[in-house]
Amino acid sequence: MKKLSRRSIFGVAGGLAGAFSLRGLSAAVQDAAPVYRRPRLKITDIKTAYITAHGPQLHIRIYTDQGLIGQGEATDAATGGAAIIAGWRPFLIGKDPLNVEALWEQIRTMGIFAGAQGGQFTTALSGLEIALWDLAGKALGLPIYQLLGGKMRDRVRVYCDSANHHPDDPKAKEKLHEIADMGFTAVKFDIDEATDPARFDRVNWTASNGEIDRMVREVAFVREVLNKRIDLAVDMHGRYDMTTGKRVAIELEPFKLLWLEEPVPPENIDAMREIRQSTKTPICCGENLFMRHGFRELLEKRAADIIMPDMQKCGGLLETRKIADLAHTYYVPVAPHCVVSPIGYMASCHVCAAIPNFLTLEWHWIGRLPLWRDFVKEGEIIQKGYVTVTDRPGIGVEMNDEAVRKAQRPGTPWFGA
Repeated sequence: MKKLSRRSIFGVAGGLAGAFSLRGLSAAVQDAAPVYRRPRLKITDIKTAYITAHGPQLHIRIYTDQGLIGQGEATDAATGGAAIIAGWRPFLIGKDPLNVEALWEQIRTMGIFAGAQGGQFTTALSGLEIALWDLAGKALGLPIYQLLGGKMRDRVRVYCDSANHHPDDPKAKEKLHEIADMGFTAVKFDIDEATDPARFDRVNWTASNGEIDRMVREVAFVREVLNKRIDLAVDMHGRYDMTTGKRVAIELEPFKLLWLEEPVPPENIDAMREIRQSTKTPICCGENLFMRHGFRELLEKRAADIIMPDMQKCGGLLETRKIADLAHTYYVPVAPHCVVSPIGYMASCHVCAAIPNFLTLEWHWIGRLPLWRDFVKEGEIIQKGYVTVTDRPGIGVEMNDEAVRKAQRPGTPWFGA
């Protein structure tokens, strides 16, 4: 057997090193991976449709030259969003949709003098961003949670937002028991009532003793009806003043709420902080804040125990991930506000699965169950109070157009038709 010389050994090693260099490895990966074997994706069109469910909800579809379609959803400040997205269309046509954050940032910075700090602009951008992530997942063959760093949990805990809480309603107990039988481990209801006969002023929202007594009575009723293992949260919708917020938070301390939501409007962080510091009741807020910048002061001033960004209007999925990471540095849990269809809902679940400080996700369709269950081709996505996050590429659910068009907003086009 011929012995290899020192020179021949180094010659072989050098050849191997060349074959397995970083450049060679990169070329090999690109040659083997399906994503590199196809031409680069290009956006060819963006179309929208409105439905009426929990208010106006805007659905967005992004079309590409390879037949892939990404879908997204925006809510609350969605009115006017279709026109805003139509204005972005010339910029987006021909772009690679896989550069999700780059497109998001370019649109945001282009709109700095057009209201890009929040409201309708950021809401429309949120829906567009979700559609881009759906496209990216489909193109790469991966669920969105994988693109956000992988999942921390397989199931996402859901809480039911229900209005069934009035002690004088003869069907209230039955309806609450139905919610419990559906497997929910947390329930939320509203305690703000504009028509409360104990109100003395139609404009001022300083609650009277009669109003506060009514609030406490409703919470006591629901707490008595539901199993003690079911967490209870209540919402004041940011309608009251600091005086009322303090009084209600203290009055509700014996019920050990999961949280008291938005006792005052979101504009004054110091007022929210003062309420939080006055009580043992956890304070939750954030559904009307936009992007990381909207949450920074809230977290820095320790003004909330729990935050609730709305992914369909606060900036989208990755922006919510960044908000959650910011909150995690303050050891603040995240319970996202979520009133959207199963499309936006499953998109939200991908983020909830990927962040360590997730608490629970809102569900607000108890009064629209038939539409909810028919909305996507996959059928019901909530089982016993949880959503099992899909492993399918992108969001992982597809709209059932035939069923959803029954809720189409009158006088609006259906994805261009």
